[in-house]
Amino acid sequence: MLAPSLLFLALFTYWPVVQVLWQSLHGQVRVGGPQAYVGPQNFLKLFADPAFRKALANNLVYALGTVIPSLVLALGFAMALARSSRVNALFRALFFLPVLIPLVAAASIFLFLFLPNVGLLDYHLAKLAISGPNWLGDPDIALWSIMALTIWKNAGYYMLFFLAGLQAVPADAYEAAILDGAGPWQRLRYVTLPYLKPTIGFVLVIGLLNVVTQVDHVFVLTKGGPSDSTNLLLFYVYQQAVENYDAGRAAAGTLVMLALLLVVTASSLRTLERSFGEKEA
Repeated sequence: MLAPSLLFLALFTYWPVVQVLWQSLHGQVRVGGPQAYVGPQNFLKLFADPAFRKALANNLVYALGTVIPSLVLALGFAMALARSSRVNALFRALFFLPVLIPLVAAASIFLFLFLPNVGLLDYHLAKLAISGPNWLGDPDIALWSIMALTIWKNAGYYMLFFLAGLQAVPADAYEAAILDGAGPWQRLRYVTLPYLKPTIGFVLVIGLLNVVTQVDHVFVLTKGGPSDSTNLLLFYVYQQAVENYDAGRAAAGTLVMLALLLVVTASSLRTLERSFGEKEA
């Protein structure tokens, strides 16, 4: 019964990983000839490449700067719109709308927003006599501009999980907290957040996976520039494979990325299991 699923899993998941592993240990593709075995050289070149180290650091900043703000915003939206009403339904739809827009289309909207001098952002800043920076051309600002797009795109998506999680919080827990004199902040800390721990853990897993797997907006907005300031791991792998024709280094980069994903997923799942265990206890 499980044989067809195992077959597809082997063909489309494990076999490509084996191929990437094989490619990472071999040299450049040669027309009409076998590829030479080079051992760990591709990995040594990878870690010696400043562009790769820059992409790795950018991904770390990108993760810290997008996942937590998106999560906090989503929780705020969900708590504000938890009650069922027509007005709340309208706002839920508005906050969820960015999720329905493909990432490439969303990046095109932000490209118009960030255009220097003629973009919508600079237009309104000029009305306040403020000269806007070069949002996508300044190495100190470009990554933050891309992070703003990611937060805008993901907050509405994460809001749905928190709305579902809030439905599981028993009303009598809030009533007991109010009778004990708990204020809004204390109810959030001692009632809402403990019940939402599994949801928070799940959203963290999704957010961290998106950080590594989403790269379309980088391609549209900056193509990794200026000076690699917005280059992320997946875009670096794309550059090595497609622009530099260095399949070995691209394969090595892919394996490093897979290893990071495994570590993040395993640690997040362990946190989730602990949260569920505490809740059941």
